[in-house]
Amino acid sequence: MTVAGVLFTLAALSATLCVVGVLVERRRFRNALLGGTATVLLLMAVFAQLLRLDIGVIEPVTVVVAALLIVGVLVLTGFLLVNGVVMMRREGRRPANLLSLLAGLACLAVVVLVPIMVRVENRFLTALTFAALLLAAYLGFLLCSLLAYAFVYGRLGVRPGVDFVVVLGSGLIRGAVPPLLAARLDRGAALWDQERERGGNPMLVTSGGRGPDEPVAEAVAMADYLVARGVPSEKILREDRSRTTQENLEFSRALMTERLPDHRCVIVTNDFHAFRAALTARRVGVNGQVVGAPTARYYRPSATLREFVAILAEHPVLNAAICLALVVLGVVVGLGR
Repeated sequence: MTVAGVLFTLAALSATLCVVGVLVERRRFRNALLGGTATVLLLMAVFAQLLRLDIGVIEPVTVVVAALLIVGVLVLTGFLLVNGVVMMRREGRRPANLLSLLAGLACLAVVVLVPIMVRVENRFLTALTFAALLLAAYLGFLLCSLLAYAFVYGRLGVRPGVDFVVVLGSGLIRGAVPPLLAARLDRGAALWDQERERGGNPMLVTSGGRGPDEPVAEAVAMADYLVARGVPSEKILREDRSRTTQENLEFSRALMTERLPDHRCVIVTNDFHAFRAALTARRVGVNGQVVGAPTARYYRPSATLREFVAILAEHPVLNAAICLALVVLGVVVGLGR
């Protein structure tokens, strides 16, 4: 079998495992990795096949791909830098709001390093550049795989007939429901209405404790918001102890299980947070899928990066080991040139 054939076979195997994974349990990050791996292997297989056929298109194709890659990186760098500035102006300079700016600066550093390495013959600079490129490739692969699968996950839909609609909190501003949280509540209320129209009798669960700067528990403010929009108060369960997404889901699960042991729910959060919430829901044993509410465009890049970092942090040893291995490999290759 040719190299292209082997790569096509591996791509098909990865794609098959991804599809099976989605059908069995869609709330797994490995589905994203399998999908990303299948895509990379397929592209490599196509490239290998073009090389084998030797029909004179490999050189122009390589030039076009390289040009698109360079332009894409430059556009991405500029976009992240601009978005980082917008985030600081609108949301303040908290560390979580600086992620898009920091990512843009990291991309800029790589963009600057490569031409310098080409012009300056320095082994240590070459080693540094190779290590940076390998790290960027690894993190870029993970991020692209996550974004693609999160997009797919958000469009798979939720099977009707749920017993509970759980809305996750995101924080109050001066005791009031901010737009980010209002979007979640509006989506939750819409899903609750849909279930009732189908003949169901679901309960809404508002989940969120009281922060140090909040006059009331978030769950209470969320429930008040829903009641003001026509949801009967007796149809709302208030989970008012949680401080994190995991606690949101654990404590909400306890409330739902107490009321109906054999239940199924749908969980509502913002679109950028949906897939990580789904991963957490699977881990803590919540029987339900997650749907996302719309988010302001300027807020989404930084929020998505925050979710990406949080997912990486769930496997710190593995990711640190891979990153370290890539750095060592880059240094060895660079010094050996």
